[in-house]
Amino acid sequence: MSYRPHMKIDLLDAIDAALAGDWQRAHKTVQQDEDDPLACWIHAVLHKIEGDAGNSRYWYSRTTHSYGEFADVEQELAVIKHEVESGR
Repeated sequence: MSYRPHMKIDLLDAIDAALAGDWQRAHKTVQQDEDDPLACWIHAVLHKIEGDAGNSRYWYSRTTHSYGEFADVEQELAVIKHEVESGR
């Protein structure tokens, strides 16, 4: 898979925006990379935060993770951030 320029920076920005409570910015950012599993995972967490379990589960289905795998979204975002920073 080829990645668009600055994708890693964008994913980290989406995570930081989500942690700061800026759901709209985070959501807009991850929508740019809907074919990437890490972007889909962030997208799933965003819908979990929003309280949209059905949409969240859809985005989880595009990853290797599940809706109930993490009870704490901040911890989950920290795990995703580590994966992005370590280069997958």
